[in-house]
Amino acid sequence: MKDVVVRESDLVKAGEEGMDEFVGVFVKAIYDAIGGTLDAQSLPQLNADQVTLLAYVILRDEVMDGGFVQLIHNGYGSFIFKNPFSKMMRQWGLDALASLVNKAHKPYSHHHEEIESECSDEEFMALFERMPEFDEYDDEFVENEEEWTSAVAYYIDEHLPRFATIIKD
Repeated sequence: MKDVVVRESDLVKAGEEGMDEFVGVFVKAIYDAIGGTLDAQSLPQLNADQVTLLAYVILRDEVMDGGFVQLIHNGYGSFIFKNPFSKMMRQWGLDALASLVNKAHKPYSHHHEEIESECSDEEFMALFERMPEFDEYDDEFVENEEEWTSAVAYYIDEHLPRFATIIKD
């Protein structure tokens, strides 16, 4: 396992700035520990909570930017839907998010090959029109993102040693 380190002063500053910044301190520290890239070589260097945190942030950033279609098109569908991400969200107390991911799994399974294929920007935009079943999942995520990110921050705060070693500076 990689030793992920967070400076206490960075944690205090981020905590004062808000939940996104607090979560971001841990995400940055995890990426720094694995050389900046989450891939087949770096994944085994992390524990389940660290991987789940990165998965949450990838899910959040992709869905907030372009919905589940973008998440899947950019190659993250299998990372979210074919791993125990929703199970971990339940363990973290985010039952509604786990339910949303489980509901979105069905259209993912049905459409992922088409969504993941290479296409032009125009063809990519047309995917949204052809797959409106993702719209309700996108909307639900956007409506709840702040609450869910806050819950993730709370979980991290309650389980700090699972995410990083906090060093005094």
